[in-house]
Amino acid sequence: MLYLKEINYEDIEKEYLFVRDMPIDENGLTNKWHGISYDEFKEKAMPEMIAFAKGENLPDGFVPETVLFLWNDDEIVGQFRIRHYLCESLRTGGGHIGYFIKKEFRKQGYGKEGLRLTLQIAKTIIPEDEIYLRVNKDNPASLKVMLNNGGYIKYEDESTYYVRIKK
Repeated sequence: MLYLKEINYEDIEKEYLFVRDMPIDENGLTNKWHGISYDEFKEKAMPEMIAFAKGENLPDGFVPETVLFLWNDDEIVGQFRIRHYLCESLRTGGGHIGYFIKKEFRKQGYGKEGLRLTLQIAKTIIPEDEIYLRVNKDNPASLKVMLNNGGYIKYEDESTYYVRIKK
């Protein structure tokens, strides 16, 4: 069964391994915790992610962000992040939602279903009329995921598609 679950201490071991092994930057989704130790994850990364979801201790220019893991039964297959609203840098940058599917689970529908589930949650959080996502042009699989979830290309530049999904 496929489902989303917000970051939590109950699943810390599996969340830690997933986050530790995520690339530092893949297709624009960054992971500042790549390669982190378990103790650093427990004492620094998790408290920060949980606080950010509540809008606490945000650095200048940041907005609240909820971290969700996509589970297939008892295994994490992806991570989705919802930024609660747009600030100026997000309007031209990362947008409302970013996501990552572990390589061995790609091309199996996890991205499409994970984004569908994430959009259900995002629509209850995000105040704007449309949900904004961005995708690199060299990532056609992710563009397809967005379009299959009701997205349309609002505009593009030489390297990026800027996608909107109506609430």
